[in-house]
Amino acid sequence: MGMLAKLLTAPLLPVRLVTWAAERVLDQANEEYYDPGPVYAALAELERSLLDGEIDQATFDSQEDELLDRLDEIARFRQSRQ
Repeated sequence: MGMLAKLLTAPLLPVRLVTWAAERVLDQANEEYYDPGPVYAALAELERSLLDGEIDQATFDSQEDELLDRLDEIARFRQSRQ
């Protein structure tokens, strides 16, 4: 980029910086939202609750289905990014 182009586009620098920062925040939020670790931990805790008699089988099945659906969503998201 020539010196003249740099001078002419300098006023746009704050906009570019805000856009760049927003993209980094979105990337980080996606990484956290689509992290399977907490879902696996929730599945383990759910199984522990069932084995300890804190919840019944119907509750376990319902919550397990929700968590497995979440894992499917995470897998689809990660597959689409490859």
